[in-house]
Amino acid sequence: MSPQAQSTIRVSTFTGGLIGPSIPMLGPVADGGIIVAETAPGCWGPMITPSFRGGHEVTTPVAVAGAEPGDAIVIRIQKIRVTSMATASGVMSVVEGRFTGDPFVARRCPQCGTENPPTRVEGTGAEAVRCAVCGAEVSPFRVTNGYTIVFDADRQVAITVGPAVAERLAKDAARVMCLPEHSEQNPVVALCPADIPGVVTRLRPFLGNLGTTPAIDMPDSHNAGDFGQFLVDAPHAYGIPREKLAARTDGHMDIDSVREGAILICPVKVPGGGVYMGDAHAMQGDGEIAGHTTDVSAEVTLQVSVLKGLALEGPILLPPLEDLPPLARPLGAAERERAKRLAQEWGQAMLEEAAPIQMVGTGANLNEATDNGVARLAALLGMSTEEVLNRVTISGAVEIGRLPGVVTVSLLAPLARLRELGLADLVREQYGV
Repeated sequence: MSPQAQSTIRVSTFTGGLIGPSIPMLGPVADGGIIVAETAPGCWGPMITPSFRGGHEVTTPVAVAGAEPGDAIVIRIQKIRVTSMATASGVMSVVEGRFTGDPFVARRCPQCGTENPPTRVEGTGAEAVRCAVCGAEVSPFRVTNGYTIVFDADRQVAITVGPAVAERLAKDAARVMCLPEHSEQNPVVALCPADIPGVVTRLRPFLGNLGTTPAIDMPDSHNAGDFGQFLVDAPHAYGIPREKLAARTDGHMDIDSVREGAILICPVKVPGGGVYMGDAHAMQGDGEIAGHTTDVSAEVTLQVSVLKGLALEGPILLPPLEDLPPLARPLGAAERERAKRLAQEWGQAMLEEAAPIQMVGTGANLNEATDNGVARLAALLGMSTEEVLNRVTISGAVEIGRLPGVVTVSLLAPLARLRELGLADLVREQYGV
């Protein structure tokens, strides 16, 4: 007998760096129900925790009642509240001899040879992460230029701090990062990087990893077309042939507009969909050019619903209106009236009704990611790729989510086609068109 769907599910547990069909799901949550999650910081903490099999620490997936492969799940991001008081980040380098093929996945102790060894944090600084088996320093990553950053009480502004403050925070790293009770990562603040003190910035929180469970087991950080490349023929347990990259759902996007107020429409590739999340960031410019940004703990509230029969390969994003590129924003009443007068002047009888849509594309590099996004839009809208290219050029844009290979491809799509797909009401809800 199937368990009864719940209107609200709270999630405070994590998967240890893996996602896929073998990971048990919570729920199901009702179609239209709420998921409230306590998320752990993403990249750096898991990166310096060699027992993890992936570069993130994402929440246990939640099944959504009625979701089956070939459907889509609509995720409305209602709230992202940063709970960390401080974090640390920076540009990375890898330490050879401490991994097999992929330092995010297959770590090993250079002294005793234990694979994915348990660790403990001893003291502070770059060499604080130690193998619990033999005591050797064991992190496969180094911060080459980094910073420790603190947030004000209202989580509005942030400043990077100098070495003395970073050292003080490092001694209480788990608390100032507000690591969730069930988180198992080593806190990156313990490394106390402080190369660029005094930088002032603002918070603009978003989720770097949000989506549905892929059709095969994989490291959580590799559920994307760029990171996924490292799994192809890899010399570890999660190596796959290239064709199996199609099993991904592109949950790891690092797109800064996947924030409060956005709507994300995700493919369902396993029964129940398996909604998971993590890798919240306090702020990030387009591209995540340093490779990493400000990983934080957060409380996240999502509302989820099933869109039957909408088969997708990757996510559709309906960002907040102000995050749309200028040409993809809906026309205002005065602009539509101008267009009507222009059409009359030139004898053009038909004017298309259109509305914004944004497709996520991923690949080994930005060109491949763009081709992927265009191909996905062409398949969704029933257009040739050439038509999509023209429409994106004059009524949209290609924007970088993450280097090396995540983009959003935006355009104004014919509203009649969006109605056929069942997307028109969502677009109208988001943009009032």
